[in-house]
Amino acid sequence: MTKTNTIPSDIVPKWGYFEKKFTGSTAYTNPFQDVQLTIVFTAPSGEQNRVEGFWDGGNTWLARFSPNQTGTWMYTATSIPEDHGLHGQSGSFICGLPIGSTRFEQHGPLQLSDNRRHLIHADGMPFLWLGDTAWNGPLRATASEWAYYLRERVRQKFTAVQWVTTHWFVSPSGDLNGNTAFDGIDQISVHPEFFQRLDGYVQAICQAGLLNVPVILWAAEWRDAEYNPGAFLPEDQAIALGRYMVARWGAYPIVWILPGDSDYRAEKAERWKRIGRGVFGDKPHAPVILHPGGMHWNGNEFRQESWLDILGYQSGHGDDERTLDWLVCGPPATDWQIEPARPFINLEPPYEYHISYQNKTRITADFTRRALYWSLLVSPTAGVTYGGHGIWGWDDGTAPPVAHPNTGIPLHWKQALMMDAAKEVCYIADLFESIEWWKLMPAPELIESQPGEQERGRYVKASKSLEGDLVVVYIPADREIQLKLAGLPDDLSAIWFNPRTGVRQSATLNGGHFTTPASGDWLLLLGHAVSLPARQRERS
Repeated sequence: MTKTNTIPSDIVPKWGYFEKKFTGSTAYTNPFQDVQLTIVFTAPSGEQNRVEGFWDGGNTWLARFSPNQTGTWMYTATSIPEDHGLHGQSGSFICGLPIGSTRFEQHGPLQLSDNRRHLIHADGMPFLWLGDTAWNGPLRATASEWAYYLRERVRQKFTAVQWVTTHWFVSPSGDLNGNTAFDGIDQISVHPEFFQRLDGYVQAICQAGLLNVPVILWAAEWRDAEYNPGAFLPEDQAIALGRYMVARWGAYPIVWILPGDSDYRAEKAERWKRIGRGVFGDKPHAPVILHPGGMHWNGNEFRQESWLDILGYQSGHGDDERTLDWLVCGPPATDWQIEPARPFINLEPPYEYHISYQNKTRITADFTRRALYWSLLVSPTAGVTYGGHGIWGWDDGTAPPVAHPNTGIPLHWKQALMMDAAKEVCYIADLFESIEWWKLMPAPELIESQPGEQERGRYVKASKSLEGDLVVVYIPADREIQLKLAGLPDDLSAIWFNPRTGVRQSATLNGGHFTTPASGDWLLLLGHAVSLPARQRERS
């Protein structure tokens, strides 16, 4: 017999969160493994959405859902086996207009743009990915520390936070309370209290208006693989754990990183194709990305996988010519032209203050910043991630991060928040918010003579809109640059942008020859809509 929920209808804003608690009547040995709960949400239009419920301890299951249509929604639950405390429950709630002030409350969750080159909100507003690698943050931070971190990153105009969802080899004991995500290998049992604690951190990211980017299965095999779920779990258990997290957090604004920091190339790709299909392949989902090892490229293996929405890469922490060549001339700079298109995002450029692989010196703000701008322009612009030594490990500044003895003693995480390149992310945001960045495509043909052919650290990157009415050129080192302006509109304005200060100043179109205002890296903007801020025009 169908059981009808008599709880009064809830009112939920469009793109908000509806949560329903279900109480089972049967005790199970391993509820995570023994029960499958599915809830069908029927929209006012009649469209049906299937989500999985998840076990939350004892005899409690929860379902979370984000409605995308205003009006009355209906839902019905089914369970396997038919536990009559769960099976057949039904009810309704009302979805109202969007409320709130964050980008996700106003514009909705993320999806691919029509041309599949960048991310947009549900209402079509472009989303520029400016991420931070806070891998250990939710595991090790107190709630007040996490709130402080989020306030600073919002102030610095970051838009996304990448973090790890389980115990892993850099936090092998789990969270700051010593709780781990699960027990077992061949038949795991999850620990709801571990995930209940993380719920607050996920929600805090949302309330700050930032994008959650959790790594479901850290997969590194190169060190301490026995602590990394993506490396030691059998495929069926990796899939079950992944589906649990998708059920738990999939209603929030999110992009999923399926595995983290491993090799998914050649024959190793097949395992991750099966896991990806198992976690995401049979239902609509938020965008999905892989985080591969340094200078690994997965386009050939995964390009036809329909569940994978973004091609992520890691240019890594090297500082030699080979590393720079891979970024500015390698797959990120060439493979974007291969269909089907996807956004390309550098998820881990060189960490500021990390000891570099080759020269064994601290990576400077200048080196980090160059990698950020190269990454934004080597492919159609979609976004980039910053990394700070001290932040990713949530370190106290007394010793190298766990399992990373050669990376150097970092700053305390609170000091690391204020490193120079981190503070300069706000200038990236200011620059790209002022232009139609989503129209930018690589345009190497604009460079008359490429200084990067002599030295990769001098590589000039140029992008432009298809119409030619917007051009962005990044000049990392040289003072002189010659551009080919033939074919561009004749009435373009030109300004210089200083990525170290955020200051703009006028530039002169001189037959395509430009001289930067001073030493250091600069960006040149050409376009109909580029201009100086009013206060700078008054001073000019």
